[in-house]
Amino acid sequence: MERVVGTVVRGLRCPIINEGDNIEQIVLDSVLKASEVEGFTINDRDIVTLTESIVARAQGNYATIDHIAKDINSKFGDDTIGVIFPILSRNRFANCLRGIAKGAKKIVIMLSYPSDEVGNHLISLDLLDEKGINPWTDVLTEEEFRQHFGYQKHTFTGVDYIDYYKSLVEEFGVECEFVFSQKPKTILKYTKNVLTCDIHTRFRTKRILEENGAEKVYTLDDVLSESIDGSGYNEEYGLLGSNKSTEDGVKLFPRNCQPIVDNIQQLLKEKTGKNVEVMVYGDGAFKDPVGKIWELADPVVSPAYTAGLDGTPNEVKLKYLADNNFADLRGEELQQAISQFINEKEDDLVGSMEAQGTTPRKLTDLIGSLSDLTSGSGDKGTPIVYIQGYFDNYSK
Repeated sequence: MERVVGTVVRGLRCPIINEGDNIEQIVLDSVLKASEVEGFTINDRDIVTLTESIVARAQGNYATIDHIAKDINSKFGDDTIGVIFPILSRNRFANCLRGIAKGAKKIVIMLSYPSDEVGNHLISLDLLDEKGINPWTDVLTEEEFRQHFGYQKHTFTGVDYIDYYKSLVEEFGVECEFVFSQKPKTILKYTKNVLTCDIHTRFRTKRILEENGAEKVYTLDDVLSESIDGSGYNEEYGLLGSNKSTEDGVKLFPRNCQPIVDNIQQLLKEKTGKNVEVMVYGDGAFKDPVGKIWELADPVVSPAYTAGLDGTPNEVKLKYLADNNFADLRGEELQQAISQFINEKEDDLVGSMEAQGTTPRKLTDLIGSLSDLTSGSGDKGTPIVYIQGYFDNYSK
């Protein structure tokens, strides 16, 4: 019978993961059980994805604000620290900031405006226009910011992040000053010692600071890049990708994930005889049109994946073929012509008119976004996602 379904995505439930659990065996068992209970067959080129969270939990990759404070103090001592371009997030940055404050004497927080790096807005673009403020040229103090814009609460969280971040720093008796600017070198008027907290632009920010006279510049991936008094750590990403775990702790991004995905692939091969692709995913990479948030607060969508997930899609646009190459055909004749075109398409369609409008993104970013939206960030309880038919096309 002709297939009438393409890609199928299933969120799989699994046990609550704790430190020391064998994550590879749990994923294997969860996939096999779901296949048995739900009645689906495991095929070659199916995809299993698992959240970075359960990998980090199994690794016990945690740290406290005291660990962060000790690392910060070892790097900056009694220097005033410029904490620049942090994202506005209770989950992602609040405990990081508390740890930074606990290890500091004075902090100057420099926020980008009108929004942070991932799209959380302090103020709207319309309000900027109304006030005649240009964020690319105008530097504002906290007093000036309040005079122009008053007290603004985030669309979804209802938090005034200026007051909130100030309260987190002052909790430890540390002086806190705010400045608002899009230009990294603005902070050098306040201090030459900087912790740059942006994620995807951190290397450019660090370069600009060093070229303009900064004395000490660290990025968040320099903090907890090695264990502090037995804490968790991430040698590549440090605090980047961390989440609040307890009132005084953070869960770090998982480390050394490649052996995990390779081993899961091998276990599935041994049990089923099928070559299933496997990846660890964090945030997807998409933008919310209402809250304006670009979801990717992790340093990467996927820290590890098996070889078959490398690269980008190589697809053609069906509607382009139907409207152009085969505009004179209808029905079964059109279907056969398009199927034949797909089967005979080139291995690299970059620049081809037939490929225009297809999504020019890495496979892991697309699959990570699909997985993140499937598993959600709340109480669905499906941190493993099983994807079938992703690499199929109209001709199959």
